[in-house]
Amino acid sequence: MSSIFSLQRLFAMLIKEFIQMRRDRVTFAMMLGIPLVQLVLFGYAINNDPRGLPTALVSLANDPYSRAAVTALENSQYFKFTERNLSPSEARTLLRKGEVTFVVTIPSDFAKQAEAGTPNALIEADATDPAASGAAVASAPSIIERAVASVKQKNPSLKQDLLKSSTIIHRKYNPEGITQYNIVPGLLGVILQLTLVMMTSIALTRETERGTMENLLAMPASPFEIMCGKVLPYLAVGAVQVAVVLVAGRILFSIPFEGGLMLLIGAILVFVLSLVLLGYFISTIARTQMQAMQMTFFFFLPSLLLSGFMFPYAGMPGWAQTLGEIFPLTHFLRVVRAILLKGAEWNEISVSVYTLFLFVAVLLMLALKRFKRTLD
Repeated sequence: MSSIFSLQRLFAMLIKEFIQMRRDRVTFAMMLGIPLVQLVLFGYAINNDPRGLPTALVSLANDPYSRAAVTALENSQYFKFTERNLSPSEARTLLRKGEVTFVVTIPSDFAKQAEAGTPNALIEADATDPAASGAAVASAPSIIERAVASVKQKNPSLKQDLLKSSTIIHRKYNPEGITQYNIVPGLLGVILQLTLVMMTSIALTRETERGTMENLLAMPASPFEIMCGKVLPYLAVGAVQVAVVLVAGRILFSIPFEGGLMLLIGAILVFVLSLVLLGYFISTIARTQMQAMQMTFFFFLPSLLLSGFMFPYAGMPGWAQTLGEIFPLTHFLRVVRAILLKGAEWNEISVSVYTLFLFVAVLLMLALKRFKRTLD
């Protein structure tokens, strides 16, 4: 009679599991890759106190006070003047497009106001993401006060009275700083990405695991027709999810809807198409449903962290922003927030939508190339 516990049998089972783990290279790569991705992203890319935010300058004055104020704002590291010498309309267009986070306007009589003790400037902030602009906006008046004070101290003929900044702050597109206005539109993209990529990636691998792939291959259908048959049903699922999130967001959180409905639907359609094609492409690589889920999660994690959904995109280092550009979610978040909160029109979101079209074209070619007509 065999004993209840045997070290020899246990050792044999351990060897068997390690061999199986070694053969499943996708799972082994996930075990090593996901911790490394989390470590690098959270350690280097994520920043809850964003600095170097792109700023447009509208300076109607050229005096020591205005120059000192601009220099002080930039030295604070919150503001990075990427656009200078713009007209007010040009600067606000950049703000509306999301190319800058702030517009700083220095009036023509800034020197006169500074010598009177009330330096006046206008700072317009893109407040769609309150976390990105909050710290910079809060510190701006005191920064300008100190800059003006330092210039006045160099001129003993001026009265060195106490300064009281009258800097005007305009928080545009979300003046109350309501976090839900930023999060809920982003959730639309996150929910669609998580569900559609995973469901579509499992669709083809499920056929292989159940042994029904032979039936598909025996059908007189082209790879493109098979792909359409697998992808199109999930477009309908995505449409239901979109309707639920938009209606619930409006009823529960009073999310504003400033833009055009048809423009939003068109952008969502392109985004959803890119997601289901991505899922289909993953299914041509994965051999099992478990591998498909693992690969989906491996794509989902950096996309979630680098897209600007959880952490301010403008506050990330340059390499992280470049990496974030390869994810469709990054461009969709810009589109959906611009349409819902800013009332953006086609010319203001066209670059992001064209990028989504590029994702669709690339993923379509990759998926068709990877699809195999045999089980070998």
